[in-house]
Amino acid sequence: MPKQKIVIGILANAGGVGKTTLAVHLAYEICKRGQTVALIDLDPQRALDVFCGLPSAEAENSVVRVLGKDFDGNWPLVSAWSDPNIEVCQGHPTMAQVANDLVIRRRGEYVLADRLKSHPLRHDVIILDCPATIGIICENAIAASTGLLVPIQLEMKSVSGVADLVQWLIGIADDLMLDPHPPILGLIPSLYDNSRAIHRQYLQQLPEVAEQLRVKLYPQIRDSSEFKNSSANGLPLQKYRPAHQACKDFKTIADDIVTLVRKGKL
Repeated sequence: MPKQKIVIGILANAGGVGKTTLAVHLAYEICKRGQTVALIDLDPQRALDVFCGLPSAEAENSVVRVLGKDFDGNWPLVSAWSDPNIEVCQGHPTMAQVANDLVIRRRGEYVLADRLKSHPLRHDVIILDCPATIGIICENAIAASTGLLVPIQLEMKSVSGVADLVQWLIGIADDLMLDPHPPILGLIPSLYDNSRAIHRQYLQQLPEVAEQLRVKLYPQIRDSSEFKNSSANGLPLQKYRPAHQACKDFKTIADDIVTLVRKGKL
């Protein structure tokens, strides 16, 4: 029996919390450990194009084709950073129209999961970069995932809303009758600035929040202008400035995911 694919959904209930930063740097870090990775951009903002240095794709060469009714099984994948072991299924602005179509389609919430089952990707790890707007695209991601990661910006709205988001994720898994539920692998404090007192205060509160939710809390990912500089150059920080201290911020999460790959299950 082939081993179960590891599909990681990265979800948050707001934009600007570092989902794409996490997806890209996690993909690179996992690939460094000898695994193949596919990044699927479910966000109509298609930030992955910028972060991976890719020209914009036409709709027929994007995830729009994958979610369409007439998908032929040919995944539109392009290599990131000329590395054949990291491939991207690009996003497209018409994902908003795709979402409207999925609402009225039979098994509309399960289309991505069905595609991954009927036309499986070769990769060891599949990372889903989800939109900030909670809706049927995110429901597709939950249904397709074997585990979820939740980045949290250290601001009042994000921290106070994390319990509601976790309950929403659990509720969607219940509504979709997923068996097993995709576990929430961890909360990830993102864009952390140690010089800001409010960030230090919220970071101190998160262990108690995570304990109450019975969810793992990962080490924080720091805020750095070098993330913006590296993405502007279409590169992950590990390639742009490999000696930068922030490159280490993704290590623990990557180690955990690679351990799951090697176990062959979640």
